[in-house]
Amino acid sequence: MIQASTDKKWLPLYEALASEARLSILDLLAEKTMNVKDLAAALGLSSAIVTMHIRKLEAAGLVSTRMVRKDGGTHKMCELSEESIKIELPRLETALKSHEIHVPVGHYTSFEVYPTCGIATKEKVIGQFDDPRFFLEPERMNAGILWFGHGFVEYKIPNYLVPGQRPVALEIALELGSEAPGTNEHWPSDISFELNGAPIGTWTSPGDFGQTRGRYSPDWWPNWVNQYGLLKLIRIQENGTFLDGQPLSGISLPDIMQDRNGWTFRIAVKKEAAHVGGVTLYGSGFGNYNQDILFKIIYEATS
Repeated sequence: MIQASTDKKWLPLYEALASEARLSILDLLAEKTMNVKDLAAALGLSSAIVTMHIRKLEAAGLVSTRMVRKDGGTHKMCELSEESIKIELPRLETALKSHEIHVPVGHYTSFEVYPTCGIATKEKVIGQFDDPRFFLEPERMNAGILWFGHGFVEYKIPNYLVPGQRPVALEIALELGSEAPGTNEHWPSDISFELNGAPIGTWTSPGDFGQTRGRYSPDWWPNWVNQYGLLKLIRIQENGTFLDGQPLSGISLPDIMQDRNGWTFRIAVKKEAAHVGGVTLYGSGFGNYNQDILFKIIYEATS
């Protein structure tokens, strides 16, 4: 999911959407991956014009491309990079404020992971693949990506609210996907989330994405391993928990506010889940979003 705003940096996105032809390309790619020639035939346009439109959609982060050898020639294959866009519009000044905490993926405080698994910084793999012992390596604090077949990682986040600040919502934004041996676009995984011991919900990741390189994958990162995930936004408020704006569970803000000092957030793939497809967490320096796990506590002043 792309989270956009009225900041001018998002102009390429809005310009990409301001075209009937480009919207038609998005509709076609939602059905299947296509090359430029086939898109041109479907739209009744020249390949040169379609190539120009694809470049604008790539610049906006909506479409990704890869060169494929097929039928004795090289074809530019195009596919969708995102599944949704959320636009935050300016609001009138209100009493709502927030505390934000960015937590690197390697700053977990507890874990239990099983192969396939691994962890890496922007410079190198930490230790060896498929050896959970290296999740204890002190260098993990610099990690930008980690993955495991099943198990969990757990993070502790401080609560900086003070008397006179009433919590309205807690948001958690993170990039993640499945973990297949190698990569597999169709590799479902039931990834569950817990907050202060409360099961706030489960999301089924559709796959382990690796057909195209992640936008922020380091140059040394191999092409045959996980490249990027999907950006998901969890929001816990007084009437329940939501994922990308859709209801996820009935767990509400009061249910997870027992400990005023902070929150314990667990990401897990349970061995008994219907789809045990692992999980990959992408942080700064990897994937498509170049961000760590973002925790935002939204509050209003009561005094």
